[in-house]
Order: sequence, then structure tokens, then C-alpha cells
Amino acid sequence: MSKVLKGGYENEFQKRFLKTFEKLAYRHSPWSVWSDFIFMSAISISSCLDESNREAREKTYQSIAKKYSGEELDLLASLLAVLVEALEVNPNQDFLGALYMKLNLGNDNTGQFFTPYHVCELMAKMTSVGKVEDWISVNDPACGAGGLLIAYANECRSQHVNYQTSVLFVGQDIDPVVGLMCYIQLSLLGCPGYVVIDDSIKNPIQSYDSKGLLPVMSERVWLTPVFFHSIWIYRRMVARLKLGDHKPQGEVPEVKA
Repeated sequence: MSKVLKGGYENEFQKRFLKTFEKLAYRHSPWSVWSDFIFMSAISISSCLDESNREAREKTYQSIAKKYSGEELDLLASLLAVLVEALEVNPNQDFLGALYMKLNLGNDNTGQFFTPYHVCELMAKMTSVGKVEDWISVNDPACGAGGLLIAYANECRSQHVNYQTSVLFVGQDIDPVVGLMCYIQLSLLGCPGYVVIDDSIKNPIQSYDSKGLLPVMSERVWLTPVFFHSIWIYRRMVARLKLGDHKPQGEVPEVKA
């Protein structure tokens, strides 16, 4: 484990996360632990509300869980608890992205390197949020762990824009692990929207409306919990009505009472 760790700990949450991670990496490879943690965490979040993909994703979860002992599953749950606490204390960070690079898990063959978060902050500040009359949508077609989208959410907060009700966050990445890292962090930060796991060049995100409210649904689309908030349900209803005779098939599932 220590051979793949780049540098020391940047804060107490990184230290706690990596100490727990090290216990799991004693019997499993670091990449397997990271990948399994990401998939299980993402599925746990998704299964709460996304009924359309729940059954298939739960099967994936159970398949992964079989690789670990009861004690190890508790350690994986502890990793998620640390992540939740870290983002609660400081939402203005790319916690998973920083750890991913620190653990040297990036794919060198594809030139995978996440934009440092301070650069993401600068880019977000250069993109003026301005006055939001109703709502806007933002898209990152190579989202990685979500650093740019996270920075934009924090820039909205600094400009007194409630991104939970006023911004739709859309991300896409060809790598399922890093794409789900983005999904997890957007979900925990309360960002409404979704992440698509696919090649943004060959298969860019498709939506039935121009602003991305009605994505073409598949198992590759991961909807964040806040996307099921009543205000976004209402907006999708209005968007479907505006489509008239061109109503989508397999549209975004709604929360059932």
C-alpha cells in the first residue's frame, strides 16, 4: 500500500480514509478496493430512488460484496462515512479526485490526470454565474471525479445562487470508476442532475429537451437524489408537456409516493 501512496496526508479526513483503506488493501489490491468501494457507494445512493435500475445494480452490489468479509464490509462503510463527513466540513474540494491521484490510480495509458482543484476553482470563477431567473444547466463532457462541477456549485454558493434549485449538473466520462466518483460527490453535495458513463465523443449525452431535463435513460445514466426533488419533478413534467406529441419513451422515472 505504502508503495502507491504519493506524499503524506493533506488533512485529517485523508488520513482517516487512507488508514482504513490500507487495512483493506492488505488482502486485496488497491485498485480492487477503490473500484469496489466506488461501485458499492454509488449503488447504495442510486438504489434509494432510481427504481428503473435498482434490481440490476443491486445484483452488481451483491456480487462485489461476496469478495469481502463482514469486517471488511464494515471498513468499506467506514470509508463512505469519512467521505460524507469530509464534504460536510469542507464542500469546496474534490476529495475523491485528490485521493485517486495520491494513490497513483490514474490510467497512464489514456493520459488520465485530474485538473487540480484550485485550477477548477479558477475556471469556475471565470464562468460568471450571473443572475439566475429560473434555472440553468451546466455540462462537463469529461467530468472525471467532478472537480469542475463541484467548483461551479461552490461558486454558485459564493454568489448566493441556490444550486440545489437553480442549477442542473450533467457530467459524462468514459471511465465508469471515475464517472461514479463524480456521481457520488455530486450526490453527497446535493447537486441535482446525472452522470452518464459513456464516450462523450462517440456517444454524447442525449436528451429529449434542449436543456437536459429529460435524458434518454439507460443503465449508463446515474441520477442524483436531488434530481428527484419536487421542483425538478415539476420542471420535467412541464418539459414533457411542451414536447406535445413527441413525448419520450423510457423517460426519467419519478418518485412514487
